[in-house]
Amino acid sequence: MAVLKSLHHVPAPAKLNLFLHITGRRPDGYHLLQSVFMLIDWWDILHFDFLPGGKLQRHDLSHSLPADDLCLRAARLLQQVSGTGSGALISIEKRLPAQAGMGGGSSDAATTLLALNRLWGLNWPLTRLLPLGLTLGADVPFFLRGKNAWVEGIGESLHPVSLPAARFAVLKPEQGLETALIFKDPALTRDTSPATMTDFAARPYAFGRNDLQAVARQLCPQVDQSLDWFSRQGLRSGMTGSGSAVFARISSDTVLSEPPPGWQLQLCSNLEIHPLAGWISCDV
Repeated sequence: MAVLKSLHHVPAPAKLNLFLHITGRRPDGYHLLQSVFMLIDWWDILHFDFLPGGKLQRHDLSHSLPADDLCLRAARLLQQVSGTGSGALISIEKRLPAQAGMGGGSSDAATTLLALNRLWGLNWPLTRLLPLGLTLGADVPFFLRGKNAWVEGIGESLHPVSLPAARFAVLKPEQGLETALIFKDPALTRDTSPATMTDFAARPYAFGRNDLQAVARQLCPQVDQSLDWFSRQGLRSGMTGSGSAVFARISSDTVLSEPPPGWQLQLCSNLEIHPLAGWISCDV
């Protein structure tokens, strides 16, 4: 039985990769990486309403999403594994751009698991949701854990990190990028020397690079244009994740010019913790 009828205005925040190094490749083809994932206060907004009889429906409040998106897949998986007879209407106000390297779809899936765990009265601890999240996508466990993290392996090894409060400008051009195209490109650097958390902590906002960026610039000219846009304003910028969004740290008095028509520019701050962190127990 559901303990709640609805949960409205539930956030699903984006993340930025402060750096992304590819350190090798496993025999099964998966790439080994090092990165720091940082939560920011730019998010999708989701609404959840209880439906009886196990019905699962989705309503798109802004952009149309794929028929079987990660939110529905997350809801279906939790429903099947838990054995609940409860259902839900999931309404999504999509604010985060797609194919941006900001983890929007994975964050939506994590928020769906957290919200339905609460809506359906399951009250599962984090340890029971994490394996479900990993089957949905490598970034989902990060959003479930809800803390900025040093990331290694294929994305499954997460260690919390503390980051100084900071402001950022994020620019998303019209063009997007498919992650698979970058990772299969023969020009991708795959042998960056491993770094340490101590290396990163010495200069968290000026450390490393994004190894995917060089290939992305060739596949998506607007990534190159985004980097140039920041450079003309005296800002050091880099691509997040597999792109195509590019970001730069800014100060409180930074004045930016208008981006090209149709591009998204968002000014945001980093988050110390996920806004839904208090919704779940970390106990076994």
